[in-house]
Amino acid sequence: MSRVWFITGASKGFGREWTEAALERGDSVAATARRPEALDDLAEQYPDTLLVLQLDVDDREADFEAVKAAHERFGRLDIVINNAGYGHFGMIEELSEQDVRAQLETNLFGALWVTQAALPFLREQGSGHIINVSSIGGISAFPGIGAYHMSKWALEALGQSLAQEVQGFGIKVTTIEPGGFSTDWAGPSAKHSDELPAYEAAHEAMKNRPSVSAKRGTPGATRGPILKIVDAENPPLRIFLGAAPLEIATKDYESRLALWNEWHDVSLEAQGE
Repeated sequence: MSRVWFITGASKGFGREWTEAALERGDSVAATARRPEALDDLAEQYPDTLLVLQLDVDDREADFEAVKAAHERFGRLDIVINNAGYGHFGMIEELSEQDVRAQLETNLFGALWVTQAALPFLREQGSGHIINVSSIGGISAFPGIGAYHMSKWALEALGQSLAQEVQGFGIKVTTIEPGGFSTDWAGPSAKHSDELPAYEAAHEAMKNRPSVSAKRGTPGATRGPILKIVDAENPPLRIFLGAAPLEIATKDYESRLALWNEWHDVSLEAQGE
């Protein structure tokens, strides 16, 4: 049975690849993008199964209208992928209020609004799968991209709470955590704060540090994995994409556990017993 996907940020990167993967196997897709003309070629190729919608996920009202339009067109929603997002570069002290608010509006609130818009339809039909695209930066953190980490750590919490809240409605939730991939995340899509002279050395160190992934993945290679995730009877709450994230996460969590245990006596003292 063919299914209906709703994918934000579908004009390039993961969103484009997953839109094509779904269409090629006979599913229907409501694909959103800030610049919908980037999907004109697919719209011509799949006139009956692709609905292209112009959408800036920062706009809550527009998110609800887009989800409603997709449901009206296809009659149901099976897979909702919150993929729209970008990376903001800047040390914590360099971040302006607008820098942070804009980062959260897209990466966190955009996903929240789309999720809220879709949930009534998914609850009514008693099924559905919400997928949030986070990052290895959603469970670990590095200097120079603090605003991005804020947005993705919060997105991780959203997914974990949501999964418990909607399990009884037959709705599944997965958070995808990619490592380094050859997208334009750090290129044209990225935004940058004005640099302070005090952090000149830190910025230089960032430019010279090894990539999060020595071998960056190809977005097209994620087509098979995304289909396996959405087709799974019991999909994972979280899943990495790429080889590097597991190593990073293992070192990070081992370090956290060691530190918590080292200070456990002080933790118990605070309990007053």
